Amino acid sequence: MMAREKVQIKKIDNATARRVTFSKRRRGLFKKAEELSVLCDADVAVILFSSNDKLFQYSSSSMDEVIERRSLHSKNLEKLNQPSLELQLVEDTNYANLSKEVAERTLQLRQLRGEELQGLSIEELHQLEKSLEVGLSRVVAKKGEVIMNEINHLQEKEVKLMEENNKLRQELLKISNAWKLTGGYSGDDGDSSESTNISNSTGPPQDYESSGTSLKLGLPYSG
Repeated sequence: MMAREKVQIKKIDNATARRVTFSKRRRGLFKKAEELSVLCDADVAVILFSSNDKLFQYSSSSMDEVIERRSLHSKNLEKLNQPSLELQLVEDTNYANLSKEVAERTLQLRQLRGEELQGLSIEELHQLEKSLEVGLSRVVAKKGEVIMNEINHLQEKEVKLMEENNKLRQELLKISNAWKLTGGYSGDDGDSSESTNISNSTGPPQDYESSGTSLKLGLPYSG
């Protein structure tokens, strides 16, 4: 079976063929619109103008009602896309109030910095001075609080360091006492006691040179 040749979608140059195709496609389009209306319970309207400006139309109900519904739907969409006048006025008012408040706050900040003081009365300058004094007192109080916190922190750190230092001293004292108990100084004491024993056992001082000579020659030594 040969495959159906695909029709190229472009303008048909032959006028007769174009009219025949228009008639066939128009009937097919209206048929599809009717099926869509019946199957899906849709309100369908189709309007066609041929190349010679001839009108063809199909509607599942009244064409005028469908067109009116379409116009009403378009107007509703435009209303939804465009904000209402009342809402626009509210937004403009809010924006104006916000801009005014920002300008006032900016001016107050500059005046607190000592800028743009021209035009202020004595009372306004006095109020500005009081505001600065209150703010300064709060800054000083906060500064003192921060300094006291730092001092307390350093004192706590000092106490911890002293405790650690005392612990190290105690450890060193324990090590020193343990070293003494295990005979850490017995070497020096032993040497001195041995020297004492030797000197006591030998009696009076002897002639070390002669005794050494007798020992070297193997002769009996007599005291």
